[in-house]
Order: sequence, then C-alpha cells, then structure tokens
Amino acid sequence: MENNVIEKEWINYLLSKPCSDDSFPFGPEAHVFKVFNKMFALIGYRDGQLTITLKAKPEDVTFLTEEFKEIERGYHMSKKHWITVKCSEDITISMIESWVDNSYDLVISKLTKVQKMKVKE
Repeated sequence: MENNVIEKEWINYLLSKPCSDDSFPFGPEAHVFKVFNKMFALIGYRDGQLTITLKAKPEDVTFLTEEFKEIERGYHMSKKHWITVKCSEDITISMIESWVDNSYDLVISKLTKVQKMKVKE
C-alpha cells in the first residue's frame, strides 16, 4: 500500500476519536492530533519515510522498541513516554489503531472530569 493511502487511513482513524482535532503547529511537515489541546499523535515524514509518533506507557515504550525494529523512542519527544513508528509491511493498520487507542486513552485519563464527560458524549 502506498504511503499516502496509509497516511489517509491513519488521519481518518485519528480524527474519528471523540473531540479529536488536527493542526500543523510545527509547520507543514508535522501533522499533530490533539484532544482538548493535548497531543496524542503526530504524523510526519523522516528521511522520506512515513512515521507516526504516539504516547505510550514507559513499560510499553521499552517493550515495543525492543520487539520491533520499526519502532524507536519518540523522535523529538520524551524518550520515556513516546514512540515513533515507521510505516512498514510488518506494522499493520490494526497494530497502529491499537497503539493510537492506547495513546488517546493515556491522554484522556489526564483530562478534567468535564472534558472526560464531553469525550463520552
């Protein structure tokens, strides 16, 4: 599958999350996704390769970076709390969706009660 097709699938999935919005605060090459102004994903290209950066629990960061050669600690992010995943045939859309869900849930868990209620509406 082509990078732009995969990128569109990722974008559609990210924007399907409740209260999700997107912007380009770091310039046109970094597509950022937030919920209540808190980032949970970033899509970009690094050395011509499509990547997605996601929040993760520290123990998951360690496990995933050791388990998959396509995953590294967050590029230009906290190495403890973020992963950057390179688009590859070994990384499926369902894997990305699962990691997006985890990232989104981690960010949601830190929201106020009022914000959490709006997410559930």
